[in-house]
Amino acid sequence: MTFEGPSEEGVAGIVAFIGIGSNIEDPVAQCRKAAIRLREATGIHLLRSSSLYRTEPIGPKDQAWFINAVAEIRTALPPGELLGLLKSIERTMGRRSGPRWGPRVIDLDILLYGQMVVNADGLVIPHPELHRRRFVLEPLCELASYVIHPAYGVSARGLLDRLTDRSVVERMNKEMAGT
Repeated sequence: MTFEGPSEEGVAGIVAFIGIGSNIEDPVAQCRKAAIRLREATGIHLLRSSSLYRTEPIGPKDQAWFINAVAEIRTALPPGELLGLLKSIERTMGRRSGPRWGPRVIDLDILLYGQMVVNADGLVIPHPELHRRRFVLEPLCELASYVIHPAYGVSARGLLDRLTDRSVVERMNKEMAGT
């Protein structure tokens, strides 16, 4: 696997985008805590993060609305190791298994990893729902509307413009602290 050269921060690696979401136990604080954990993680340099967004739940409607954001990172970790790190952060923050699209204290997903396409060993990149989810595309476009979905060859802005998902996604007047 080849990685890009060192960035201006001196960290070598690939630019990746991580989805962040929570809807229980003070979701704003949970999302901010997850961003701080990403910033402090070995092998990751947090470049920037989107605003926080209040989003209507997908799936069961009898749950609290979510808070979502996207973080842009540079990492030298291969995709599988990055996934392992994200799962470790989720566990230390109290994430437990539950129903699909159900309530969660934190959810961290690899959305994009450079222009790589991966489909092996429980890891799918780009995230298989990325192009269908307003709660992901809105904050991704805030950061990088120009980024190209490697499987479809369409920018994040183009995906958002074509989106049929009409769920409510509201940008909050709260930024991700510490990023």
